[in-house]
Amino acid sequence: MNQNVFIELINPFKDKVFRLAKRLLTSTEEAEDATQEVMVKLWNKKENLEDYNSVEALAMTMTKNYCLDQLKSKRASNLQIVHNNFTDREPRLDKKIEDEDTLEWVEKIINQMPEQMQLLIQLRDVEQYEFDEIAKIVNMNETAIRVALSRARKKIRESMINTHLYGTK
Repeated sequence: MNQNVFIELINPFKDKVFRLAKRLLTSTEEAEDATQEVMVKLWNKKENLEDYNSVEALAMTMTKNYCLDQLKSKRASNLQIVHNNFTDREPRLDKKIEDEDTLEWVEKIINQMPEQMQLLIQLRDVEQYEFDEIAKIVNMNETAIRVALSRARKKIRESMINTHLYGTK
């Protein structure tokens, strides 16, 4: 496999790799490093990539594992997982402020969840992966993923209902 074929193969998903790394590591520089590291690892495996059903799933799994290793390392002890991939279309100012407050609350709620739930929310609700693709990336069965996502969403919903934003507390 030459360089041009490799680039054509990875181009469709390299931005997803970066977004997942950014989601997990929060630092743009760390995410860029992680993306570069994954691309180098893929390049080193270039002769065997045809053996994989989905190179994208392989890349996402490699990214997840690399980022989790970084988070566990001493060097990354100051990093934390933050959810900030949402962008708003320019709504009215009051709506924009309300949306920002809501997003902050959702981020706080997500940050309190276990790492695996955070990853599942990122892959399904932000990156829009299908359940079978997520199953390959996180090495779980689809039913367990659906249950975990349902519980995570329920926790977010219940926490939001109980916040001052919605006036029930």
